[in-house]
Amino acid sequence: MFQTTREILQSADEGDLVRLRGWVYRKREFRDKIFIMLRDSEGVVQLVFSGQLAEDARKLNIESSIIVEGIVKVEPRAPGGKEVHVTRILWSYIGEPFPINVSAAQADSEYLLDVRHLWIRSRKMWAMLRIRHTVFNAIHEYFRMNGFYEVQCPIFVSAAVEGGATLFPVKYFDRTVYLTQSAQFYLEALIFSLEKVYTVAPSFRAEPSRTRRHLTEFWHAEAEMAWSNMYDVMKISEGLICHIVRRVLDERLEELSILGRDVEKLEKVRPPFPRVLYDEAIEILKKKGLNVEWGSDLGADEERILMQEFETPIHLYGFPEQIKAFYHKNDPQDPKRTLSVDVLAPEGYGEIIGGGERIEDPNQLIEKIKRFGLDPKDYDWYIDLRRYGSVPHAGFGLGVDRLVMWICGLDHIRDAVPFPRDIRRVAP
Repeated sequence: MFQTTREILQSADEGDLVRLRGWVYRKREFRDKIFIMLRDSEGVVQLVFSGQLAEDARKLNIESSIIVEGIVKVEPRAPGGKEVHVTRILWSYIGEPFPINVSAAQADSEYLLDVRHLWIRSRKMWAMLRIRHTVFNAIHEYFRMNGFYEVQCPIFVSAAVEGGATLFPVKYFDRTVYLTQSAQFYLEALIFSLEKVYTVAPSFRAEPSRTRRHLTEFWHAEAEMAWSNMYDVMKISEGLICHIVRRVLDERLEELSILGRDVEKLEKVRPPFPRVLYDEAIEILKKKGLNVEWGSDLGADEERILMQEFETPIHLYGFPEQIKAFYHKNDPQDPKRTLSVDVLAPEGYGEIIGGGERIEDPNQLIEKIKRFGLDPKDYDWYIDLRRYGSVPHAGFGLGVDRLVMWICGLDHIRDAVPFPRDIRRVAP
């Protein structure tokens, strides 16, 4: 039976005979001994080799894989306060010298992207991936606790959701289809069966963006709710974010520490989030010297400057019609604006959620599709949903990778996914 590094550090006693397996993370020599930091999926522990075993250990490279047996010793100077004095090497695979050294890891991010298949073994990537695991688990947990049904939607679609210019065309037998930008339309269809639905799936947007916040392939958590409005979106979305952050704080403090994350900032993430009308945001930005007028879209710079006023996420709501997609319902009390809401994260990370009320009347939807210069024929089945038992409904989409980026305190969204895809990179 094998023990993990975490089991050894947390529950093994002095003198226990243990077996463990993993990869050489660090190696150093001191007098006649070889000290190896062994890593596995749970963490790292120090191994001590002496005598002939030290000679065998000397041949190992960084990232060589080994299986060993040894005796647990309490050693306050060792990481975690314990080490394993190896009595037998049961198996090893030395392999070639590992190509990533400390200087490369610190100086050349493009190189680390080129060798991402190897860099994911690093402690920073290990920490991010474990946090990401908790984030995805918490998403499913929250939705299911709140009565949502998980559903699955197509990746191949025939029309745009967010905009035609950002579609990836794909040859599909004798016709052209597109990779989905969002599952929203299909989720809207499913609310007429299940009322509250969600999905977690990849989305694709051909945005020629070269920013620290954009990927062309990203993970999307989306939800739609029958009998709901914009304020229900606010309540559910802030509850989701708070639940995710709480789970990460409960389960991943070690990983956050490895990434250097200031957890006090995450501790402040509690409901309710401040609600900021679009008009208020414009006034705040004007006072800060920005040349923005009512009707202007807010990009990354504007979001960053706006969020200097807040320590927690906010609900930014009431956007003008012209800067939101056609499916957003206009406010009956103020038709020039929509019943839409974004959730912006603090510390310069910006929008992590976009949502709002959907148009439930087929005639209003057709009229707005035309006003946006689109062809209603391309959205026939979507319009059809409104012809039979339509109801007020609302929903939102969460960019999971950007959420992970913020929770981890990362500088670039490429570091929030195992294998990033952007305008310049499709490998490894």
